Amino acid sequence: MMNKEIKAKIIQVCDAKIAAKGENVGLSFYAFFKNKNDNPELLMEVAQWWILENKLDHFEKAVKIKEMVKSLS
Repeated sequence: MMNKEIKAKIIQVCDAKIAAKGENVGLSFYAFFKNKNDNPELLMEVAQWWILENKLDHFEKAVKIKEMVKSLS
């Protein structure tokens, strides 16, 4: 289960990418983090959700990720 701060960040990043590049824009889970790995636990939490729980490809459509995250309770 993702914490509400990272869920909000993921939705914000997806919205920004969609607004800038359109509905077909893809992204990886690294898009939600700075280049400096300052929160490895959170990075691993999102990576586990992305890779292990949902079996997503490295790049996925931002619209898909946004909807998936919004549906999390």
